[in-house]
Amino acid sequence: MITIELAQQLKQAGLVWRPVERDSFAIPDRGFDGQVFVVSQFTALVGQLSGQPVITFHGSSEWALDHLLIADAVWMPSETQLRESVERLAGEGSDLSLTRHNGGYQCRVTVGSRMIEAYAASAEDAYGRALLLILRAPS
Repeated sequence: MITIELAQQLKQAGLVWRPVERDSFAIPDRGFDGQVFVVSQFTALVGQLSGQPVITFHGSSEWALDHLLIADAVWMPSETQLRESVERLAGEGSDLSLTRHNGGYQCRVTVGSRMIEAYAASAEDAYGRALLLILRAPS
């Protein structure tokens, strides 16, 4: 799983989250540091409240929360979701590779005529860092 810091950077850079079943998310600055929640039919549901998309909580472990605006949550995308986002933003025909090296991973992706390279200790973080570079790149 990517770090909360990287997830927050991706959110600030414009990564859009449309929650689906089994998505992971964190709730920063609310006393839940280090905890990751999962969208589930049983405990964390996605819905609408006063026209705003929200996550509603059910069950004893989340008793202190009734609802949370999705805008206040931080999506913790999986390795697959990160790779799919990189592929989508890089565009059709772009080359994408993930290589394991001693001590970490290298993600390389072509975006137009540019080659983006990102290094990290985990595959998820390598994809996440490559995605962050794409999102922050000037149009």
